Amino acid sequence: MKLEAPFIPLPLRFDVARLAHELALLESAQWRLHPDKTNGNSALPLISAGGGDNDDATGDMQPTPWLERSPYLRQVIASFNEVFGRSRFMRLAPGCEVSEHVDVHHHWFNRVRIHVPVVTNPGVIFHCGGEQRHMAAGECWIFDTWRLHRVVNDGQEERTHLVIDTAGSSRFWEMAARAHAAVRNGTPLEPKFIPYVEGLQSTVLTERYGQQTVMSPGEVDHLVGDLIRDFTSCAGNSPALVATYARVLSGFCKDWRALWYQYGIQEAGWLHYDALLKATLAALPDTTPPLLLSNNDVEAKRAFLERVGYAAVVPRVHEQFVKGVAPLKVASVTTAPLPAPARPAPAFDPNLSRNAPCPCGSGQRYKHCHGANL
Repeated sequence: MKLEAPFIPLPLRFDVARLAHELALLESAQWRLHPDKTNGNSALPLISAGGGDNDDATGDMQPTPWLERSPYLRQVIASFNEVFGRSRFMRLAPGCEVSEHVDVHHHWFNRVRIHVPVVTNPGVIFHCGGEQRHMAAGECWIFDTWRLHRVVNDGQEERTHLVIDTAGSSRFWEMAARAHAAVRNGTPLEPKFIPYVEGLQSTVLTERYGQQTVMSPGEVDHLVGDLIRDFTSCAGNSPALVATYARVLSGFCKDWRALWYQYGIQEAGWLHYDALLKATLAALPDTTPPLLLSNNDVEAKRAFLERVGYAAVVPRVHEQFVKGVAPLKVASVTTAPLPAPARPAPAFDPNLSRNAPCPCGSGQRYKHCHGANL
């Protein structure tokens, strides 16, 4: 997610000793290698698809057994009172690093990753957008993953962070804005300490519908519109290439909406959506130099593919999205008998509009009063 600054400290602190204790109790767990096979980078799922041992970023996200047996971890995550997606302990071995990259996948457009260091050392440094920070144990940070970023562990011990992903409610983002403004003004907020409370039962809110079977036209417009604004503002891009990409991508949005109005998320439309995606990618020119985004040098075509192309049609979530939704509760007023009129019924007037005030003087429209049964 794009932030106002490369790093923003949140005004929260956590009990490092208790976090480290619960981490040590999970020593029998099998840590997963990073999906990119980055050397020395491994993770232990805490919230995952179905609560299983996986790295999936979408689906019915549930607490894993490791989180269920860790009461303070649950209290920490629940203390934000936000809805969380994939969350993990992430470990980086000494002498290793996560190389410079940008998170351009659809998952990251609307989500931010909260970092709470549990085991760290002064040699662990995050680099982002030309700035660098050491995040101390027990602190709470977010950073802008849309900028180029990397992390190195030049220390002698493993680094382990609690990392939790959320889109964040308005309350969360107001807290982040206040924290950023305070740092910018040289008066950082005093952090609130979240202690371990013995016996406290915490409810962790998790994502269930983070991705639709077929991306809605509104989301397509939002994602593509942001992309167009991004590469248009990059001064080094060819104006002719900018115009071509903007025309093709704007046309894609219109054609996607037309298909949506015809098929929605139904299976009959999946091949048509896929064909449109392929035709759009083919119409975006591959040039040297390529069209770049303004603040991270990512190719615009790659960003479109990962932000929209890979996430626009996801058949594997169809059954969950359609059948897993709890039935809507129909308001009782639609099935209950209408109450008796409180005023005498007026004489029937065939020329009276149903939207006109009821002649009985109730102040309601005729269709909601004595005309309700007609």
